[in-house]
Amino acid sequence: MSEQPASTPSEGQRLKEYLEPTVSEHHLLLEDVEIRSGADHRTVNVIVDLIEGTGNVDLDTLAEVSQAVSEAMDRAPAEPGPAYDLEVSSPGVGRPLTLPRHWRRNVGRLVKVNLIGEENITGRLTDADDEQVTVVPDIPVKKGMKPKQGEPRTIAYGNIRRGVVEVEFTRSGPLDNEAVEIDEAQEA
Repeated sequence: MSEQPASTPSEGQRLKEYLEPTVSEHHLLLEDVEIRSGADHRTVNVIVDLIEGTGNVDLDTLAEVSQAVSEAMDRAPAEPGPAYDLEVSSPGVGRPLTLPRHWRRNVGRLVKVNLIGEENITGRLTDADDEQVTVVPDIPVKKGMKPKQGEPRTIAYGNIRRGVVEVEFTRSGPLDNEAVEIDEAQEA
């Protein structure tokens, strides 16, 4: 039997409010709490993220936060219902970019932007602030040719239907003087 989302918004929200101070003690933001129920158990998935800046939540930090969240949940008032499995993770690379801070922390990455009333663009995110993003679009070329880039395009958040980071397996240079790597926690 597969697990189905079974939490009411109030259950996940209540748990998010309860766990938020525990997560913030580790200088992280509690992005979301998802609860999936099966026949005889629940899975509580706590998603944490960097408050600001670029990079990923490292595995050591995830382990520390997981331990702290587990201890906090053990101290919580007892709830009737099945036992639970706890998962603490950072948002995956496929997570939609919905808030300005999501865009800011992905500056330098390749993004796909679905625009309202226009053709979608894929390109390098070069800037993001509280009102807009700047993307240098990739211009499609024939297979085997070196990719070309268009003129930088500034897009207000109100004109964006959806944005996501595109996975890159090769890149010609580092991002912000850091090596490009896929965080193991994001692959889960």
